[in-house]
Amino acid sequence: MQAQILGFITPLIAVVIGITFAIMWRVGGMRRHVLGYAIAYASFAIGFLITHLLPASSLFLFHATQFFYSFGAIVLLASVCERVGQKLHIKSMIAVYLISAAVLTLAVSISDEADPRLLIVNIGYGVMFAMGVTTLLNARRREALDIALIIVLTIQAADFLIRPTLTLMFERSIDVAVYRDSIYYSLIGLVLAVKSISTAMVLIGATIAEWADLLRERGNRDDLTGLSSRGVFEIETRAMLPRAHAEGASLSLIVADIDLFKQVNDIWGHQAGDAAIVSFANLIASRVRGHDVTGRIGGEEFCIAVWNCDNRAAENLAERIRMAFGSQEHTALGEGIRLTASFGVATAREGEGYAQLFARADEALYRAKASGRNRVENAERQMACGEPEQHGHADDVREGAVHVAAG
Repeated sequence: MQAQILGFITPLIAVVIGITFAIMWRVGGMRRHVLGYAIAYASFAIGFLITHLLPASSLFLFHATQFFYSFGAIVLLASVCERVGQKLHIKSMIAVYLISAAVLTLAVSISDEADPRLLIVNIGYGVMFAMGVTTLLNARRREALDIALIIVLTIQAADFLIRPTLTLMFERSIDVAVYRDSIYYSLIGLVLAVKSISTAMVLIGATIAEWADLLRERGNRDDLTGLSSRGVFEIETRAMLPRAHAEGASLSLIVADIDLFKQVNDIWGHQAGDAAIVSFANLIASRVRGHDVTGRIGGEEFCIAVWNCDNRAAENLAERIRMAFGSQEHTALGEGIRLTASFGVATAREGEGYAQLFARADEALYRAKASGRNRVENAERQMACGEPEQHGHADDVREGAVHVAAG
């Protein structure tokens, strides 16, 4: 009876660990590799239960446990590798499983002893973990938790490859009928429990660290658009300015504002207004490069710090965004409804700080709105070069507001 109860400890531990990862993935909005940890431990738990509950004389005992252990190992290793941006070679892992399963089938057909079966399946697991460790060693990340994971998984691989051989040297031959009464079976339960917990502790620590980073990143982002918040945008742009001056690189600032946005909210409601803001933010994000900085600095006002971009190129970027936004239909507002935006552009001068640069770009934006909206004004010139093509969208919104008010 006591042996039966002890046999449930390892699968229970795996279930608790799997549930823990599932909760962290769901509640924390974590990436899919955390869900992978949960799936892996659930698979391990099923394998542990099969080992304990299926009759020892069953022809399918080792095949069933091998399948769930192997599946769990592949999912776990793929998830750990994905965490650091590495891709595990799944086909090779499956090949190891299939070869082990084929050799296991042969061993089952020619012998009633458990020891060759144990050696076959454990060597397969050891090779899988060794392949996972090799993949992790190719990753560029080398933080403390990454090193800890490599160490834990290396110990896992060594245990699978060495422990069965050492144990069977003392146990000699184990008949399948008495497998659960063997020293090996007693030892394996303890070893698996310790390995499950130790590996889980490192993975939980890594997941908590990722969770903290995610919360910090979310705190730096505007909730609605996902762009940088105003404070973060200003901090990052202030840091870019001295670097641009030192390296002789151009840094341009684009300030943009959706035209007549108050009327959008008054006519169609704040939900529709939020949809328009998100649409504009997504458009901006799709047009900039990875080293540019984008932020929502007000209700419907946005800013782009364009690194190593001269004044003319920044003006052209603003013009492309203006034209693209003006051609978009906003279905949340109604069929055929289009909005426009105005832009101000300024390029940092020698020794100029963020406040002066932003003030000049904002003044250019004010001129654009005062000159009829739906246009780009450049702070480096008193007058914009050429008149942007007017589509009449701003007037459409204004007339719509008057019509709704009158109705």
